[in-house]
Amino acid sequence: MEQFTIHLTVNPQSKVTFQLTYEEVLKRKLKQYEIVIKVKPKQLVHHFEIDVDIFEPQGISKLDAQASFLPKELAAQTIKKSFSGKKGHVLFRPTVSQQQSCPTCSTSLLNGHFKVTYDVSRDKICDLLVANNHFAHFFAPQNLTNMNKNVVFVIDISGSMRGQKVKQTKEALLKILGDMQPGDYFDLVLFGSRVQSWKGSLVQASEANLQAAKDFVRRFSLDEATNLNGGLLQGIEILNQVQESLPELSNHASILIMLTDGDPTEGVTDRSQILKNVRNAIRGRFPLYNLGFGHNVDFNFLEVMSMENNGRAQRIYEDRDATQQLQGFYSQVAKPLLVDVDLQYPQDAVLALTQNRHKQYYEGSEIVVAGRIADNKQSSFKADVRAHGEGQEFSTTCLVDEEEMKKLLRERGHMLENHVERLWAYLTIQELLAKRMKVDGEERANLSSQALRMSLDYGFVTPLTSMSIRGMADQDGLKPIIDKPSEDSPPLEMLGPRRTFVLSALQPSPTRSSSNTQRLPDRVTGVDTDPHFIIHVPQKEDALCFNINEEPGVILSLVQDPNTGFSVNGQLIGNKARSPGQHDGTYFGRLGIANPATAFQLEVTPQNITLNPGSGGPVFSWRDQAVLRQDGVVVTINKKRNLVVSVDDGGTFEVVLHRVWKGSSVHQDFLGFYVLDSHRMSARTHGLLGQFFHPIGFEVSDIRPGSDPTKPDATMVVKNRRLTVTRGLQKDYSKDPRHGAEVSCWFIHNNGAGLIDGAYTDYIISDIF
Repeated sequence: MEQFTIHLTVNPQSKVTFQLTYEEVLKRKLKQYEIVIKVKPKQLVHHFEIDVDIFEPQGISKLDAQASFLPKELAAQTIKKSFSGKKGHVLFRPTVSQQQSCPTCSTSLLNGHFKVTYDVSRDKICDLLVANNHFAHFFAPQNLTNMNKNVVFVIDISGSMRGQKVKQTKEALLKILGDMQPGDYFDLVLFGSRVQSWKGSLVQASEANLQAAKDFVRRFSLDEATNLNGGLLQGIEILNQVQESLPELSNHASILIMLTDGDPTEGVTDRSQILKNVRNAIRGRFPLYNLGFGHNVDFNFLEVMSMENNGRAQRIYEDRDATQQLQGFYSQVAKPLLVDVDLQYPQDAVLALTQNRHKQYYEGSEIVVAGRIADNKQSSFKADVRAHGEGQEFSTTCLVDEEEMKKLLRERGHMLENHVERLWAYLTIQELLAKRMKVDGEERANLSSQALRMSLDYGFVTPLTSMSIRGMADQDGLKPIIDKPSEDSPPLEMLGPRRTFVLSALQPSPTRSSSNTQRLPDRVTGVDTDPHFIIHVPQKEDALCFNINEEPGVILSLVQDPNTGFSVNGQLIGNKARSPGQHDGTYFGRLGIANPATAFQLEVTPQNITLNPGSGGPVFSWRDQAVLRQDGVVVTINKKRNLVVSVDDGGTFEVVLHRVWKGSSVHQDFLGFYVLDSHRMSARTHGLLGQFFHPIGFEVSDIRPGSDPTKPDATMVVKNRRLTVTRGLQKDYSKDPRHGAEVSCWFIHNNGAGLIDGAYTDYIISDIF
């Protein structure tokens, strides 16, 4: 389900109308399409209505609607549904009394999902829609014989599966084994610190074998680590044996299903190497389906692996119905009907084409191909389909029903033409984004550019774009932005408070600022102003400080994680109004944040924020309010205030904008940089700030008066060195960019000598990235 969020403040007794228009491509699963509407008004609503109109050119064969939150009898009274020919209608209009959770209650029953399901008539093997030089081909043949299958289940039994996860996994496996057909062959592979298989080769789904497999599932216990690479290669080897030692099974549909809830920690742990190993072992012979259990899994990694091997990935949410989610996924692939499906179109007629080769086609699903047709080629357009079925070859030709198309165009006109073209554009964008996940460098930048251009041309919200809302503004006149998170980002309700927007015509500005303020730690490590480094030492409930005095233009390494390549570098700028003989104060005027694993780069200056500057990425100003996402990195820009960068499996960092004001001693805007969370950074992380992400011990003694009576000196022992330090105050601007908060700290002199590893000049680098 797509997630978008917008929060508004509305006066009591005010009347506000919200209108959201969106498009969604419905995917056929288990012989039906599904429309899900989340219903949660949190109050009784005097005029509540869900009105669904459906038009399908092929004709509607069945229609149903259910409300998970309603008793069966009340649902029958309040949900009206009907269909005839190409049109269907569902109406849900409960009265206030029907919404009440009890006759005298002011609370509402309406809390759950309202679901509409339907299917279309399948009188023809395939349907071709052609309009405005574009086509959409819907292929869902009926009455085919189910193919026997070879299936291997590869299951994570690491320690993190303990508790409800392993209980639900076992329940799902037992149910799935009970649904196996006698002609199917199967095996089970478990991976923790070591890899074990039930049989080590495919066995027939006989009653005796299924009972033995169920006993194995009930008995297996959990291990500690996660040898994901070993488990997958063992499962692949079992299926590959079919070609060598079990030729009688080679005509079956082979399927590999893997379930995991975490990251690889044993054996081969490098993700790129695992991808290569799996790709080289499967070699396109069968699809790999990855199930990611919970939110701690690297879902992008699983998704890329599945896409590279003709499958797909699906997240299994930790919930009471996780068992049903697992069974539901298996039921989608349990009945293969065709393998090696190839949909072919006249080469001289097609200018652009979405994916037209599919490894397998399953009962109840649908293959959709769309494309652009060359001028003057619509009348002769056709599709030839070739595939392998149970015991025979499958072959058919699909033609355009010109009379039916003329009739449809008379009925729906521009709406149908627009729909076919936008379907092609949507599928093309999705394929570009999928390919983009699998490559790096220039190729990735080119794919991003193509996807972004099409997204803007057709007005689609994607991970590369955002959508602004008309007719709304906040107290600063800022219009809200809706962004689309990546699949791997947490649910919106987990992301903390969002900026509140008001309807200016109906609602005065709030008296209290509603800026997006992510909850920050009480004390943080960072660097700000001239540049003063503040190192928070939680073990001592104290802080250490030092300055770096260097020339404008010098670039310093702040954070560098050699395990991932993640880095933060800062370039110094000078004070524009330097007086003769005056200390030339320097400040950070440019920051470069890079995550090479996902080809992410962010350049921040007091004027602009540029995403992927090397590939011509989008540029934002500090007047913008936006959330940007790219492959596990989330950048939140808070207008004229700060930005927060959060990296999956990395850290969370804040960049503070300092605007100079009249009378300020500083005559140039500059930046501050703070570390909000670093516990997921590797132990090898270094840099002027990064080296302090790990515990540091020190002892202070002989506290005595210093040259300034308000700042005592002391002797500090740190890293086996004795240093003279001075007690002083620095400013932390992480929470209040204008005024800051004073932090007491022990100041280490001479550019941090004795505290930082090596000399400060070791941290001078040549490039911002």
